[in-house]
Amino acid sequence: SGSTDCICYSTVGISDPVTSALHIIVGDCQPLDVSSVHHNNTFLKYSVSLLGYGFYGDILKDSEKKRWMGPMRYDYSGFKTFLSHHYYEGTIAYQPAKHTHGSPRDKESCRTGCYICKQSEKELAEQNKEHGLKHEEGEEEWKVIKGKFLAINAVSMSCACPRSPKGLSPAAHLADGSADLILVRKCSRFDFLRYLVRHTNQDDQFDFPFVDVYRVKCFQFASKLSEDNESNVIDIGKKRFGQFCRDHPACCCNIVNSTWNCDGETLDSSAVEVRVHCQLLKLFARGIEEDSKDEAAHSQSSIEQLL
Repeated sequence: SGSTDCICYSTVGISDPVTSALHIIVGDCQPLDVSSVHHNNTFLKYSVSLLGYGFYGDILKDSEKKRWMGPMRYDYSGFKTFLSHHYYEGTIAYQPAKHTHGSPRDKESCRTGCYICKQSEKELAEQNKEHGLKHEEGEEEWKVIKGKFLAINAVSMSCACPRSPKGLSPAAHLADGSADLILVRKCSRFDFLRYLVRHTNQDDQFDFPFVDVYRVKCFQFASKLSEDNESNVIDIGKKRFGQFCRDHPACCCNIVNSTWNCDGETLDSSAVEVRVHCQLLKLFARGIEEDSKDEAAHSQSSIEQLL
């Protein structure tokens, strides 16, 4: 399931082929949310793990040119992208996932037989039954954010992997009909490095003033310059600076748009609309089972809430 095996780690807890084979034999079933990506009301792709713009999109775009390096290309492109420190200006509009129980920062991890996923599914089904999906999307308020972003990430699961044991959003749920939208605003290289390091340890990676996270059921993004103007910008660049400027944007010219990283595949349309479909896919898996440490922590948090 890709170079990082994040789907295996987020749904099984380990990337072991024997374990996955046993799940298939037993017939375990784990529903998954799926996000659909659209541009101008035209369907483009599906996403089940990461949809990233900015930092992770730039890494993927650069690494695709260096496939001859093998897996090392991700480290090289990641370091190169970090040093370039490009930010992108745009507007994000999103609808909060009001049907879900919990938030991206509640530290309630998605586990086997997740109560939050089951309750969120029921709530969403009741809402759709009462109002209808189209009516609901049209009536609910859209929240709008404008700014300069180093990274825009939408995850439908924790996206955990060996290098990031907790993932990009540790409390993201597999089947609650929502995605966690993570916005990393323009900041210094040092602060951005602190944020990236948090993915490898147990510290709260959202505890920064330049990082915002929202649980959403759909969102839209548009860069500062519309796609209709992108061709004009490129044409002007050709006339003034020639082919070199377009192919090597590290000069004085600002990069207008990044590339979307859609589950490890590039998506060049900068203006997109993303909708989350609750439990659209079923996987031969059981979810991550709680160990004794998780159960003890969960019991302690429940006791504290009661007190």
